[in-house]
Amino acid sequence: MTGELTALREAAEAELRKAGTEEELQTVRTRYLGRKGLLTGLLRNIGNVNPAERPEFGKRCNEIKEDLSARIDRLLAGMALKKREEALLRERIDVTLPGRGIRRGTLHPVTQVREEICRIFAGLGFSVVEGPEVELDYYNFEALNIPKNHPARDMQDTFYIEENIVLRTHTSPVQVRIMEKTKPPVRILSPGRVYRRDSDISHTPMFHQIEGLLVDRGVTFGDLKGVLTMFLKQVFGEETALRFRPSFFPFTEPSAEVDIRCVMCGGRGCRVCGSSGWVEILGSGMVDPEVFKNVGYDPEEFTGFAFGLGLERIAMLKFGISDIRLFFENDMRFLEQF
Repeated sequence: MTGELTALREAAEAELRKAGTEEELQTVRTRYLGRKGLLTGLLRNIGNVNPAERPEFGKRCNEIKEDLSARIDRLLAGMALKKREEALLRERIDVTLPGRGIRRGTLHPVTQVREEICRIFAGLGFSVVEGPEVELDYYNFEALNIPKNHPARDMQDTFYIEENIVLRTHTSPVQVRIMEKTKPPVRILSPGRVYRRDSDISHTPMFHQIEGLLVDRGVTFGDLKGVLTMFLKQVFGEETALRFRPSFFPFTEPSAEVDIRCVMCGGRGCRVCGSSGWVEILGSGMVDPEVFKNVGYDPEEFTGFAFGLGLERIAMLKFGISDIRLFFENDMRFLEQF
């Protein structure tokens, strides 16, 4: 039995010298020191040892067990330390290098245009107001002189939620709500999302509008022309040429559409302006007396003008963008240009 102990120890030491991984060391521990290990098996057979030699045999078994266990622990600790040092070397950071910096986001081009327009009109004393996007038919149409079955409703191509509830087709309902609660003078700007059943390279089912309203005593069409001329020249440059064309809107009379000289071709004619040299930019007009009656204003005492424009259209012309759908695709290659 003593000879078996010596042979077992030499075999275990030889295997420890060959072990190169933690898994191999654990295998050696299990083979010799586990519950069914070789050294454990010798201890279980201690009854076969000469009674006079049993104490010495048991002592040597325990010494070998403790020695092997300690050596395995030291080897495992050494491997763990080596692995940690290699990881630190591999993952080391040169703290003297400059930082990568944090990429800062920028405002969406439509938001940039909205804020610019709001700043311009704030300088003229206009306040920014907002209202619900899910709107009553009354505010979206009837209060604006567009009763049921009126042909002008065909121009809107509306999303109906219920018979008398719609997704607003313009932000004009906000103006009606404000006039119901406020006595003149009124000078407001109402930006927001609007919805129409339309989708192509120049239209989307959801888009953004800004509409303005000014009501007071003695407001004239000349005031309308002066305000809009100043506004468009600030947005597109002092050299911008513009013209007013007669038009029709149910809630204004007289009504006019405003064109600017095409910013893409300088008026020479291109695809954007349909070779005309002019681009329609907004609709406007003097508030119809019937609208004033609906909100309790005396049309004999007060007059006013209103106007409305699409933010995406302004942004397309201002930044030279040919497809409105680019605003909604969230392509970083596009958005990072702004």
